[in-house]
Amino acid sequence: MPPSDAATLSSKFQISIPASIRSSRKWQPGQKFAIIPKDGGVMLVPVPRRDDLAGSMRGANTENYRDRNDRY
Repeated sequence: MPPSDAATLSSKFQISIPASIRSSRKWQPGQKFAIIPKDGGVMLVPVPRRDDLAGSMRGANTENYRDRNDRY
């Protein structure tokens, strides 16, 4: 990682994501992230908004779909 893309943990345990990373990923203020512990570090995964998921499953095969009723 180049030094310009480094971040420092503040006394309030906050980290500012460098502008070059935010702009390349098109992250906006208020963006939600899942924080996943991984191999001695953490991974930030953007949580998609519901509106962004609309229509994403168009054309999915629902044959043999399993619902909660068949679990009992």
